[in-house]
Amino acid sequence: MDLRIFCEPQQGASYDQILALALASEEGGFDAFFRSDHYLKMGNVSGLPGPSDAWITLAALARDTARLRLGTLLSSATFRFPGPLAISVAQVDAMSGGRVELGLGAGWFEQEHAAYGIPFPDVGERFDKLEEQLAIITGLWQTPLEETFTFSGAHYHLAESPALPKPTQKPHPPIIIGGHGPKRTPQLAARFANEFNIPFAPLEFCRTQFERVDEACREAGRESNSLVRSVALVACCGRDEREVARRAAFIGREVDELKANGLAGSPTEVLARLEEFAQLGVSRVYLQILDVDDLDHVALLASDVLCALR
Repeated sequence: MDLRIFCEPQQGASYDQILALALASEEGGFDAFFRSDHYLKMGNVSGLPGPSDAWITLAALARDTARLRLGTLLSSATFRFPGPLAISVAQVDAMSGGRVELGLGAGWFEQEHAAYGIPFPDVGERFDKLEEQLAIITGLWQTPLEETFTFSGAHYHLAESPALPKPTQKPHPPIIIGGHGPKRTPQLAARFANEFNIPFAPLEFCRTQFERVDEACREAGRESNSLVRSVALVACCGRDEREVARRAAFIGREVDELKANGLAGSPTEVLARLEEFAQLGVSRVYLQILDVDDLDHVALLASDVLCALR
């Protein structure tokens, strides 16, 4: 099972804090470092110094790290036009030596759109735009050199695009699609994704959602085992009960609730919980680290959880 570190910088993090967490993840041997793509804090936190752009951050991390895979969980299709997004991701892929992955979703947080003047259409239109964006981005990346790409949809039109630059990874960087939607999300994953991710959901819901994805793959004529199954879970691990309680209190959560809905407790308890998800076919887990300054937490997860898995 791959373990990846995942942070939420909109809750309050400078680039230096993000970089320190990424370097600790790299030193600890984690497979990848991902970040959310949001422009507004959530909950009762200051959010200072304020939001940072996900792809600008990842461009910097591409140069400041050496091994980690880097990506978003998930960028919102409402934030960027698909053509410029394809350019940005391809450029960061080149800057990292081919270490980038694109997580892309329909978007859901209406308040952040209002706060920064970003249109927020109804859910049907958001999914329509997401579908067109996926077709455009993959189409641009896979267009042969010296050929052009044209697309005409309900929301986006591209005319004889040179479809440049090309990403370093071939045929293109892995695409991650995820969420709780019962129909269109699995269908889009079956068509476009390399990985399907379920964020912050109970075990039984994950079982049901993976069954929906399997069915969507069958309908699309695709082998379901060609799609990586992953989950994102809040991490709150400690060497003893006091350390677990301290970490839970810092992020405003209860230990029992985290044990039920996340990865909480001793390393032994965390490993047992990971085994439950492995039984569902999950081969990748994103460990959400909400205290970006708690580098000892990352070191503990690396030494007592990641090493045990290996």
